[in-house]
Amino acid sequence: MKIVFATGNQHKLHEINEISKGSGIEFILPGEGFDPVEDGNTFEENSYKKAKEANRVSGMMSLADDSGLCVEALNGAPGLYSARYAGTQQEKIDKILKELEPHTNRKAKFVCVMTLLDADGNVIHVSKGECHGQIAKEQSGKNGFGFDPVFIVDNTNKTMADMSEDEKNNISHRGKALADMLLYLKSQIL
Repeated sequence: MKIVFATGNQHKLHEINEISKGSGIEFILPGEGFDPVEDGNTFEENSYKKAKEANRVSGMMSLADDSGLCVEALNGAPGLYSARYAGTQQEKIDKILKELEPHTNRKAKFVCVMTLLDADGNVIHVSKGECHGQIAKEQSGKNGFGFDPVFIVDNTNKTMADMSEDEKNNISHRGKALADMLLYLKSQIL
């Protein structure tokens, strides 16, 4: 079964196809004309908007996620604006490290909300995943993307970028949200 995954981000597409290997589901890109406006006030709203746009473009069952890093000492920032927090990935990391310099509280969490629409554009399932940790004082690791090199996962001494793909997929916010979504798909759709 093929489901459109509402993204233009090849890293995300690869990640969810890795997590869902063996499920009988293949996620594909929406195709030409996919240009969602992410102006919602919550991860849920943005996830829905992206799924709706992917459905409009493809006419197929569509899954979207919206995710971000929420840092306690920064009142939940960058949150919804994680992707637009700074220019390059390195600039995002540099900015968060600089903003956290005066803080001792470095608690953070990654949040992911996924929304699944049927081919007619109706919401049929929403799932959420969180991964808790803290922001390191310096970056470490070569795997992953975004804030992974500075996010130390709770109960480990590793950043997400220090983890193998399998390790990360088992504990990540996206992995948890997708596990719930795959469970739903297997029990209700397949």
